[in-house]
Amino acid sequence: MARVTKQERKQGIITAALQLFSERGFYVTTIPDIAQKVGMSVGNFYNYFTSKDILAKELILYISEYLGDNIRQINEKDISTQEKIHAIVSMYFAMAEEKPEMIEYFLRVYLSNREVFGDGCEGMICVSPFVTEMMIFFDDGVAKGDLHNQDFFSAFGLFMGYLGGMVFLFGEKILPEPLENYKDSISQNIYNALKTRN
Repeated sequence: MARVTKQERKQGIITAALQLFSERGFYVTTIPDIAQKVGMSVGNFYNYFTSKDILAKELILYISEYLGDNIRQINEKDISTQEKIHAIVSMYFAMAEEKPEMIEYFLRVYLSNREVFGDGCEGMICVSPFVTEMMIFFDDGVAKGDLHNQDFFSAFGLFMGYLGGMVFLFGEKILPEPLENYKDSISQNIYNALKTRN
């Protein structure tokens, strides 16, 4: 039987912690809970993460890097701004279906427990890989003349508001149709709201 590497063990902790924090919340979930889910001792857990707060910051960075990597791949494609919007929406919706614990963690832990992320995650530090790629997307769209030039956070808030709202409705099982059935209409709505006015 192949020996588990330290990186694989760390990935196991990240996966388990995302699930537990998303299901139970940050304060209810304990380090022994996470260690038990991974099948390791609490003492061994501390070889990977020295505190729950440090693990929490690592998780939000992990999610941000995941989103950033995916959006970077979309940004690098030779496709129109409208097609990029559709690709980002499709990727985000797929993430909500395949990795719902990432979305739940962002909403239930990161946004709801900001006091945990004060030291070392000030401002947008822990979400910068994701935010940077979105800045690149907007800058490129403006440079092409496809998107109107506006304050980044207004555009970002609009874009993420559409996505977050739909994913929330999906998570609450309110949507009458599968989430993927809304990709085209949501992508078109975002494009219409951000495109240059003629």
